[in-house]
Amino acid sequence: MVYFIALVIEGILHGAVYALIALAFVVVYKSTRIINFALGDWLASGARLVAAPMHALDWGLLPSLLAGLAGLGALALVFCRLVLQHMIARPLSALLLVTIGAGAVLRGGTSIALAGVPTGIPFSLASESWTVTGVIVPQDKALAAAFALLAVVLIAAFFRRTRSGLALRAIADDPQVATTIGIDVERYTMLCWAIMALVCIVTATLWVMISGSGFGLVLIGEKVFPIVILGGLDSIRGCLVAATVIGLLESLAAGYADPVLGSGFSSMCSYVLLIAVLFVRPTGLFGAPLVARV
Repeated sequence: MVYFIALVIEGILHGAVYALIALAFVVVYKSTRIINFALGDWLASGARLVAAPMHALDWGLLPSLLAGLAGLGALALVFCRLVLQHMIARPLSALLLVTIGAGAVLRGGTSIALAGVPTGIPFSLASESWTVTGVIVPQDKALAAAFALLAVVLIAAFFRRTRSGLALRAIADDPQVATTIGIDVERYTMLCWAIMALVCIVTATLWVMISGSGFGLVLIGEKVFPIVILGGLDSIRGCLVAATVIGLLESLAAGYADPVLGSGFSSMCSYVLLIAVLFVRPTGLFGAPLVARV
C-alpha cells in the first residue's frame, strides 16, 4: 500500500509540471489557433538561456531568470513580427511547417551560440525529503509542483478576468471581427507569444532543477501533446485535469507494468489512453466542438 501511495504522489507531482508545460501550448492555441509543434525547442532554448549566465557570469537564479526571459521573449517577439505577421490567412499546414522550422532554427542557433555552456542549473529548490506515513516525498518536486499549479491558476485568471485575456479570446474566435471592433491583433498576438516565452522559462527552470539536465526538454515538449489533445486544445482546466491523469497513469505504469511488459510501456500508455478517449469524445475531455452556421 505504501508503494502504491508513493507512486500516486509521484504521478501527481509530475502531472503538475506537465500541466505547466502543456499550458505553454494551450496559451498559443487558445489565443491564435496556432499549433506550436516546436514547444520542446522553445523549452530547451529557455533552459539554455537561464543556465548560460549562471555558468558564464556566475549570476544568481533571479537575474538569470530575468535574462533568460528577456532573451526568449525577444526571440518570440521577433518570430511574431518577422514570420507570423506574414502568415495571416495562410493554410493551417503552412503555419505548422513554420513552427517546426522555427523550432529547428531556434534549437540549432542556441546550441551554436551557447556551445560549451552546461545546460544544468546549479540551484536546487530543496535537497531534503518529507516522510509522511512511511512515504518519502521529495521537497524539490513538491515545491516545483506548487509553483507550477500557481502559474496555471494565474494564467487561467488572466484569460478569464482581464481585458487582455478577453481580447485574446476574441482574436481566437474571429480575428477579422476582433479587428473591426478595435482590437490590435498584431499587438495581442505578440503578447500571447511573450506569455508563452514566460511559461517556457519558468517550466524549463523547474524541470531542470528536479531532473538535473535540460537535454530531455525537447522530448518532454513532444510528450505533452497527448495531454493537450486529451484535455481539449483550448481548455486550461482540461490541460490541468489531463496532465494529472497522465502523470498518475505513467507513474503507476512505471511501477507495475514496466517490470512485466518492458520499460517502454509507461511512455506509450498516454497515447493508448488518448486513442481510447478520442473514440468517445473527439474534442477531448473539455474541448468545445466547433459549431458554425452554414
